[in-house]
Amino acid sequence: MSDEDDIILAELDDEELVQQMFDDLYDGLKEEIEEGVNILLSRGWAPYDVLTKALVGGMTIVGADFRDGILFVPEVLLAANAMKGGMFILKPLLAETGAPRVGKMVIGTVKGDIHDIGKNLVSMMMEGAGFEVVDLGINNAVDAYLEALEAEEPDILGMSALLTTTMPYMKVVIDTLVEQGKRDDYIVLVGGAPLNEEFGKAIGADAYCRDAAVAVETAKEWVGRKHNQMAG
Repeated sequence: MSDEDDIILAELDDEELVQQMFDDLYDGLKEEIEEGVNILLSRGWAPYDVLTKALVGGMTIVGADFRDGILFVPEVLLAANAMKGGMFILKPLLAETGAPRVGKMVIGTVKGDIHDIGKNLVSMMMEGAGFEVVDLGINNAVDAYLEALEAEEPDILGMSALLTTTMPYMKVVIDTLVEQGKRDDYIVLVGGAPLNEEFGKAIGADAYCRDAAVAVETAKEWVGRKHNQMAG
C-alpha cells in the first residue's frame, strides 16, 4: 500500500472510512484493513466498536454474498484473511477491555478426515462475526473433542467431514456426549459436502450447516436462544 493510500484513508471521516473498510474487506485488502483499524483506534474508537461496526459489518456483507452465490470460496478466504489482519491488532485490546463476545466455538474435522478448507472458512467467518473460535484442526478423535470442550467451555461444538466414510464418526462423538450426560451443554453444528439435513437430525446434531455463511447465521440464532433461556 502506498503512502498516498494512507493519506486518502486518513482524510476520510469516520462514516466514510467504515464504508471504505467494507469495500476493502470485500476486496480482500489486508493492509488497508489494518490501516483502517489503526486510524479508528487513533480517533478514540473502542476496540469492540471497531470490531463490530467495521469488521463484522463488512464480513456480514461478504457472508450474504457468499450465501447468495455472488462471491466464491477464494474471494471469501481473501476477505477472511484481511479480517484476520484487523483482528490481530484488536485481539489484545479486546482482551484488555473485557469486551463482550457473541459466543465461543470449538471446531474440528473428525477422525480419519484431513480436509480443512471448509472448516477453516467457517472458523474465519465465525471470528468475523465476533465469535471466539478454538480450531482443533483435522483428524480429531472423540478424546480430542472432549478435552477441548472441558478446557474451553464453549457454547458450540462444530464438526466437519468431507468423506462419506468419516461422516458416521460425528455420531460417535455425539453419542459419547449423551453417555456422559453432557450433550445438552453444547450446541452441536455439523457440516461438510456429503452431509445433509436428514443426516444431521439422524445423528442427533442441533443443526446441519451447508456452508460457512449458514453456519454463522445458525450459530447466532442458537446462541441467542440459549442466552434467552438462561436469562429466563
